[in-house]
Amino acid sequence: MALTVVGPVELPKEQSDVFVPPPEVVTTPCDPWPRPYYLEVGLRKVQPYHYTYNTYCKERWRGREILDVFSTEFRDRPLDYYKDAIECGKVVVNGKKVPSVQHKVMNGDIISHTLHRHEPPVTAQPIGVVHEDNDMIVINKPAGVPVHPAGRYNYNSIIEIMRAERGHQWNPLPCNRLDRLTSGVMFIAKHAKAAAKLTDQIMGRTVKKEYIARVIGEFPEEDVICDQPVMQISPKLGLNRARASGKDAKTIFKRLAYYPPPRRTTNGESAKPEDTRSDKDKERDSHMSWKSKEGYSIVRCLPLTGRTHQLRVHLQFLGHPISNDPIYCNQRVFGPSLAAGDALSDDDLEIISKLSKMGKSEIAEAMAYHDEMIEEYNKRKAEKMTGQKCEVCDTPLYSDPGPHELGIYLHAKRYACQDGTWSYETELPEWALPPPGVEGPTATKGDTDPIALVDGVDQLVLGKKTCNGDVIGEHPRQSGPLLVMPG
Repeated sequence: MALTVVGPVELPKEQSDVFVPPPEVVTTPCDPWPRPYYLEVGLRKVQPYHYTYNTYCKERWRGREILDVFSTEFRDRPLDYYKDAIECGKVVVNGKKVPSVQHKVMNGDIISHTLHRHEPPVTAQPIGVVHEDNDMIVINKPAGVPVHPAGRYNYNSIIEIMRAERGHQWNPLPCNRLDRLTSGVMFIAKHAKAAAKLTDQIMGRTVKKEYIARVIGEFPEEDVICDQPVMQISPKLGLNRARASGKDAKTIFKRLAYYPPPRRTTNGESAKPEDTRSDKDKERDSHMSWKSKEGYSIVRCLPLTGRTHQLRVHLQFLGHPISNDPIYCNQRVFGPSLAAGDALSDDDLEIISKLSKMGKSEIAEAMAYHDEMIEEYNKRKAEKMTGQKCEVCDTPLYSDPGPHELGIYLHAKRYACQDGTWSYETELPEWALPPPGVEGPTATKGDTDPIALVDGVDQLVLGKKTCNGDVIGEHPRQSGPLLVMPG
């Protein structure tokens, strides 16, 4: 058998792992300390400063042109600003300037945007402390201050204000979330273990919550249950609506007080205030169903689920929106009916278009104030673009917000553990107290506590009487009837 001689065989060398460095990231030019706060006319303001946003390419951005991403995902700057920022290198991808505004972003890209940041003012009202121990701080959050840095807000947030008060290295850990416009009870953990414990209780639905709202018109005396599903319509605008295809949502409402409009006294007898409207105004108002709802009500709200804007959406659906809600009580957005009882209309795109204009060319306002003089004053004071521009960055400047824009009439009054281990609450906010010279409740009472409804709400026995789609039922733990609004 013949043998063939071959040369030495070289085995393939094992390839060593090649380190691929991560994309370059532009870092924020400075982190000012102390924070550049100053107080002016009841507002906490922040001196403008340079700041760099860094974000990974989100899945929905993949393969899209960078200008398209900025123009559709962000709304605080005009399209021309983003185009110029990309072309001059204020916006970069992986630390490098892109060749054109048509550059497509890909998975793994880091997009950086450096700008001269202008934060909106917030109220100068201090953050109240309801309770503090070694694990937790329970605060009374002022209305109009966001919890976390987000959007146009950074240092003007609960997190950063508390850090400025307690030290740069202090790391507050919020355990529950309140909308920027909402005030009330919030839990700030001092360490991760305490945060995890309370978060588990909230997620496990063993924590019961009670809110206070001030709504237009005379709210029903009966306890009301609304279980209309809630759907997010526009994440960008924070818009939600009552929709049959939305997520399950349920709220119990209980009226605390009703305050009719002020009456003029004639010879000791009450009389309706004189109607000074013109014929044109009367004709206009005849098409506005909410205009016929006199006075306002203070309502206790018990959410059994935790959908975004759940209370605001449910109150709008019931025909009693929060009276200074710039979204859900805005006739320019929702029309004369303010979307009362509307869970089926297909006008979402029109609503989104109208709402997107608020605060830019138009004033963002609620269209139903109980006091017409205050309404006119607030219209003039509302935050909108002034027509002026920053001398440093040419950014259009906003006016200071009016008092009504610093918050809405919605307050998280009480949080309580279901097993009775703990309970924290605040006093009624000023706007929920009786008007001067009028008698009314100045506190909630335990014997009419809506939180007591929770244990028995699933045992509700529905009655047979139906009126306009409303089902009347009797609750085994309450003497008064419940008005159930079916989803």
